[in-house]
Amino acid sequence: MLKNSIYILLITAFISCNTEEKKEDVTIPVLDLTAYVDPFIGTGGHGHTYPGATMPFGMVQVSPDNGTNGWDWCSGYHYSDSIVSGFSQLHLSGTGIGDLADLLFMPTAKELDLTKTYTSRLDRPYISKYSHKRESASPGYYSVYLEDPQIKVGLTATQRTAFQKYNYEGAGEPSVVLDLGFAINWDATVETAIHVEDKNTISGYRHTTGWAKNQKVFYVATFSKPISRYQLIQDKNIQKADSVVGKNTAAQFFFDIDGSRDVEVKISVSSVSVANAKENMKASANMNFEQAKTTAQQVWNKQLQHIVVETPTDSLKTIFYSALYHTQIAPVTFSDVNGEFRQENDSIVKVDFTAYSTLSLWDTFRAENPLLALIQPDKTTAIVNSMLAYYQVHKSLPVWTLYGNETNTMTGNHAIPVITEAYFKGIKGFDAEKAFEAMKNTQMRDERGLEYLKEFGYIPYDKIDESVTYTLEYAYNDWCVAEMAKALGHTEDYEYFSKRSKSYERLYDSETGFMRGKSAAGAWHIPFDPKFSQHMKNTDYTEGNAWQHSWFVLHDTDNFIKLHGGAEPFTKMLEQLFTESSEIKGDHISNDISGLIGQYAHGNEPSHHIAYLFNKAGKPWKTQYWINQILKTQYNTTPNGLSGNEDAGQMSAWYVWSSMGLYPLNPASAAYEIGSPIFEKSTINLPNGKTFSIIAQGVSEANFYIQSATLNGEVFNQTQITHDQLLKGGELKFVMGSAPNKKWGVTKPVN
Repeated sequence: MLKNSIYILLITAFISCNTEEKKEDVTIPVLDLTAYVDPFIGTGGHGHTYPGATMPFGMVQVSPDNGTNGWDWCSGYHYSDSIVSGFSQLHLSGTGIGDLADLLFMPTAKELDLTKTYTSRLDRPYISKYSHKRESASPGYYSVYLEDPQIKVGLTATQRTAFQKYNYEGAGEPSVVLDLGFAINWDATVETAIHVEDKNTISGYRHTTGWAKNQKVFYVATFSKPISRYQLIQDKNIQKADSVVGKNTAAQFFFDIDGSRDVEVKISVSSVSVANAKENMKASANMNFEQAKTTAQQVWNKQLQHIVVETPTDSLKTIFYSALYHTQIAPVTFSDVNGEFRQENDSIVKVDFTAYSTLSLWDTFRAENPLLALIQPDKTTAIVNSMLAYYQVHKSLPVWTLYGNETNTMTGNHAIPVITEAYFKGIKGFDAEKAFEAMKNTQMRDERGLEYLKEFGYIPYDKIDESVTYTLEYAYNDWCVAEMAKALGHTEDYEYFSKRSKSYERLYDSETGFMRGKSAAGAWHIPFDPKFSQHMKNTDYTEGNAWQHSWFVLHDTDNFIKLHGGAEPFTKMLEQLFTESSEIKGDHISNDISGLIGQYAHGNEPSHHIAYLFNKAGKPWKTQYWINQILKTQYNTTPNGLSGNEDAGQMSAWYVWSSMGLYPLNPASAAYEIGSPIFEKSTINLPNGKTFSIIAQGVSEANFYIQSATLNGEVFNQTQITHDQLLKGGELKFVMGSAPNKKWGVTKPVN
C-alpha cells in the first residue's frame, strides 16, 4: 500500500537543566522513514522482488508464494497473481533465476487430503484466493486475508527467526499445513523430514537441489497453541508416527482454540543443524508476534536514517526510501548465532564474524556494494571475510553464491573489485595480503575462459560463449588486481596484470566502433549486427548486444576514448546509443534487455555506468541530461516501478546514488562521478559520526543542469569527488538551472 504521508514518532527525552536537579520533558521529532517505503514496488513487471517481511540483511525472508513457476515468479510472488499457496521462509530479491521458497506453511480451517499428486498449483488443496485490497506491507511486516478459509495472516521477522500469525475469523477447525515438497522453478527436493517434538514444537530439514546444487535447511518451529492432533505424510502416504523422512513430506497440525482465535508460529532456520536452528531461536524466545513486528519497524527506521533526503514531492521520497530499503535486504545473514555455517562441500565453518550469502556480485559490485562501503563499512568487512572463507574451500573467490553454493552464474570475477574497493576506501578488518593472494589466484586459474585469455590475450568467441563480455570484465578485474599489487608492493604482479588489463583493446573494432567477437585465428565474428541479441548460447554478449556491452571499460577511460578517435566521435556514438531505434533483433532475445532508451537498457546492469561516461569525455551536461531522463522514466511508485530485475539491490542502489547526484562509475577507484541531483538536500549520516550534505539550490523538474558548485564554501569545478572527501563530512552545494552550463566541470577533452 502506497504511503504519501509521513508519520512522526515522538520520543520523550529527559534533559537536565544546568545546575538544577529537576528534569523537563522535551519532545524530539524523529522521522518515521518506513512510512515512505512501499515493498510492493518491484513485485510487478520484471522487478522480481517479494513483499514479505525481513530484517536488514536478515537470515529469513518470510513472504507469500503464489505457487506459479516462471521467470517473473523468481521471488515466489508476482503482483499480477491472485492465488496464494502459502508462506515460506527463504526468498530471493530480484534475481533472474528462481530458487529457495523453503518451508511452506499455510493456515487452513478444515482437514485436507495431502496424499494426492499435484500436477498444477490448482490441485493443491490448501491454496486460497486473495485480493490486493486486503493486503498490506511495510518494512518488517506483511499482511493478507485468505478469502477461502477466512483467515487473516501476518508475517514479521527477527534476524534469524520468521513469525507467522493466523487469525481464524471463520468457522471450522483451525490448522496449518507444512508442505516440504513445495518448490518453484529449478528447485527440487532430495530429502525432507518432519519430527513432532512435543505439543508445541516441530523440527526437521529440507535438502534440495536447484540453482543451489546442495542446499540444506534445518528448522525448528514452535506454535503458540498446543497441537491437538496431527497427520504426517511421507511421499504421499499417511504415516502413524511422530516423524517422517522422504523426498516429499508434509503435515497438517490442528489446534484447539480457547479464547483468542490467533495462532502464532515461530520458525528458525540453520544451514548446519536442528540444534543450531534452536540456538538461533533463543534470541526471540521471549518475543511474541507484536513485539517482533514493533522491533522490526524500529530497526528498519534506524536503518533508513543513514540517508535523509528533502523534497516537497512525496512520490520521490517513496521511490527513494523503497530503493534504500531494497538495497539492505541482500546479501543475507548465513552464519548462525554460534558462527557456524555450511559450505557447498558439506564442511562446517565457524567464524567470529557474520557470514553472508546471496552474493550477486556481477550486479552488486557496481553500486550496491559501494553504497554499503559508504554507509555500512562493517558490512563490507564481513562480506570480504565471507568471500575469503569461501576461498579457503574453493581456492577461488566466489562468482555468485546462493545459500553457500557456487552457482557460477554470470561472467567475470567481481568479488575482486569489491575487495579492491574496500582496501582503497580504507575499510579495515580483513587481511589484505590474504585477500590479494585470493584475487591473484582466482585470476590465474585455467577455467571460466581465463585459460584462453592467457593464451590469446583475449577470449575467442569460438572457445566459449559470451566471450566479449568475459574479456571486458576480466580486463577490469585484472586492473583491480594490478592496483592492489601496486599498493602492496608486488611489482611483478602489478606489471603482469596491468598489461593484461588492456585486453579489451584486442576486441575493439575501429571500423564499427563496437567491441566484437574475435576467433582464435584473429578474425572478426560475422555476420555482425550491433542490435542482435542471443540469450546465453552462441552469443558474444551476456544478456545484451554490442550496443549495450561495448562501453564496459571502467578503468582506462582516457585510452578507451582515444580508441574511438577522441572525445567528439566518442560522444557522438554515446549519444547515438540513447537516440538509436530500440529495436532488438534475433529469435532468442534475452528477456533481461528492458528499460530501453534507444539501445540503452537500464533494466540490466551492463548499462548502469554508461551515461556517466559523458563526464569522462568533457561533456558533463550530457551526463546530467541523460541521468535525469533515466531517473524520470525508469522508476515509479507502482508495482511496475523497476524497469528490470532488482538483482539483490543493484537496481535500487543506482537510484539511491544517482538521485543524490553521485555514482561510483569505477568503484575500486574510490571516487564518484557527479550527475544530476533531484533532491533539494540529501544528508548522508556517515558511520564516523560526521555528515555529508548535497544541496541542489533551485532544483526542479526543469532545473536539472548544474550551473555552479562549491565544496565547503570553496569553488568546485570538477565532475568527480573522492571517497575521502565524503568521509571528512561537509557540504557539496550545486546551483541548478534549466539550461546546460557547458563550462562547469569541463576538463580538457581526450584526443
